[in-house]
Amino acid sequence: MLHVQIREDIKNAMRAREALRLEVLRGILTAYTNELVATKRTPQDTLDDEGCIVVLKRQVKQRKDAAEQFEKGGRPELAQKERDELVIIEAFLPTLMSREEIKKIAIAKKEELGVTDKSGMGKFIGAVMKDCGGNADGNDVKSVVEELLA
Repeated sequence: MLHVQIREDIKNAMRAREALRLEVLRGILTAYTNELVATKRTPQDTLDDEGCIVVLKRQVKQRKDAAEQFEKGGRPELAQKERDELVIIEAFLPTLMSREEIKKIAIAKKEELGVTDKSGMGKFIGAVMKDCGGNADGNDVKSVVEELLA
């Protein structure tokens, strides 16, 4: 389980004196605890892998947004720190589908739904995302769908 693995990795990061990794892992564990409390469970419970992945994806999005904001604000050193943290977090996520895999699913879904123009794009993107099972980046799905409808 991811929750248990994070706890073990915290111990290993402490032993190895990896400050950044330890900071990120502790942040993830805190986010897990917050998720447990938000879903009316006790902080001592263990979050299932599906719940862990949802939290990790939220963490990834926060890091990407923060890095982008720091770049716009002229703080490249802080943006780099966010990207370094992002690498650590993404290591716990399942690998994302490639654009080619997404395109295969999207082509099949396009025929199934009978979408021919951009008016049905929202429904089309949602259906493709559902078929990908959360293993695809939303931006990749959107760009593949736009290519197919162009």
